[in-house]
Amino acid sequence: MTAQHRAYLDHASTTALRPEALQAYVAETARGAGNPSSLHSAGRRARVAVEESREALADLLGARPGEVVWTSGGTESDNLALTGLYRARRDADPRRRRIVLAATEHHAVLDCVEWLQAREDAVVSWVGVDATGRVDPAELAAVLADGTDVALVSLMWANNEVGTVQPVAAAAERAHAVGVPLHTDAVQAVGHLPVDFTASGADLLSLSAHKFGGPVGTGALLVRRGTTLVPLQQGGGQELGVRSGTLDAPGVRATAAALRAAVAALPGEAPRLAALRDRLLAGVSQVPGAVVRGAEPGPGRLPGNAHVTVEGCEGDSLTYLLDAAGVECSTGSACQAGVPQPSHVLLAMGLTPVQAAGALRFSLGWTSTEADVDAAVAALAPAVERARRASGSRAGRAHRRRPVLAGGS
Repeated sequence: MTAQHRAYLDHASTTALRPEALQAYVAETARGAGNPSSLHSAGRRARVAVEESREALADLLGARPGEVVWTSGGTESDNLALTGLYRARRDADPRRRRIVLAATEHHAVLDCVEWLQAREDAVVSWVGVDATGRVDPAELAAVLADGTDVALVSLMWANNEVGTVQPVAAAAERAHAVGVPLHTDAVQAVGHLPVDFTASGADLLSLSAHKFGGPVGTGALLVRRGTTLVPLQQGGGQELGVRSGTLDAPGVRATAAALRAAVAALPGEAPRLAALRDRLLAGVSQVPGAVVRGAEPGPGRLPGNAHVTVEGCEGDSLTYLLDAAGVECSTGSACQAGVPQPSHVLLAMGLTPVQAAGALRFSLGWTSTEADVDAAVAALAPAVERARRASGSRAGRAHRRRPVLAGGS
């Protein structure tokens, strides 16, 4: 009996460690102990690994080495950017308490801003999106107004659920025109799209290594020279006092190796993944009631993202049924998995809660193959049929249990 083929199509959640990253991590670990802040030989050796990795990351992303701050990943990077910049701008000018956000941001941004609202008197202005999830820079400019009370703008580079790419450079230009800095959550973009920090105009950029084949628990925040942040944690004063804590030399070495491999492969990998995505979308769109969401295939959409909603189904039920059939995908953000509520991204795009309930996200990565795509296409229709049958059965049982009231109907 042959083993069932497992099709992993949840790379937007996390992707496999690249061989180059594993090799770099093992090699750095094998060199022995060494705290990058220590002055002895082992510490200096670890410091060399950190600084060489910093230079590599900066070169790959169009930044200066001094603009790279190592963090534990995307969530910390987002929180450091938003809270640190908000406090710095507010402290310099108490009028600056307004944060301008797109309605489709990741919860690492949304929940951080909600915390600032509740505890530090921040005010939020929302920028809407169109039916594909894209922000209109003109609407952003209108929300910014003269910018005198605005602390910052945050606009993600590419959406983690529907894959829509945002006009970051245009948004940064509009923000800078009224003296407001812009942060971009580029966690889904780095390693999957050409990303040039300097050319983008963004003042801060968040990234996470495990999205492009690096280790979990390592990331970075790019901070444009001259941008002031209030640190979130106090300690040894590492990373120019912006982010205290002992640095993980093997982790950052592996991160730089993974990004180098991802960027080098990008000219061939992006069209390969786009072709696989289009093959997947062509297949799943044949399922009755399945609707593709997000931007049209092309430069406005992540090459590996395929998002659909399926009428008459719950996304969680479909995910379990597909998993049983050997296909691993998600309903949207892995950070919100298991939460029984419709996606805020889809609601912002104009879907009803009922439509949004049937969401499925298939995301491809560097290990994805045609066999994975074909397995997903083959499994979806039977899964949808079973999910609808189960839903109808539950509805029928609920109807039969409903009490009949005297004098009513």
